[in-house]
Amino acid sequence: MSTIFSKIVKGEIPSYKIAEDDRYFAFLDINPLQEGHTLVIPKNEVDYIFDLDDDTLAGLHVFAKKIAQALDKAMECKR
Repeated sequence: MSTIFSKIVKGEIPSYKIAEDDRYFAFLDINPLQEGHTLVIPKNEVDYIFDLDDDTLAGLHVFAKKIAQALDKAMECKR
């Protein structure tokens, strides 16, 4: 059975996509804690993030870093 995230990746549930590649998907949260609140997920479905293999998990962080850097440039982010 597909999760809500799989349905977002497939386009079955609408989202505001920020970035995408063949392995990862980034989109704005529908209930953001702050402006620019973005979710970054792997496209392959797993029950728990630490079920990802090391390569996919590391790649997720590299992909998320690019998104975070772009958000940091576009917005006044407090550290």
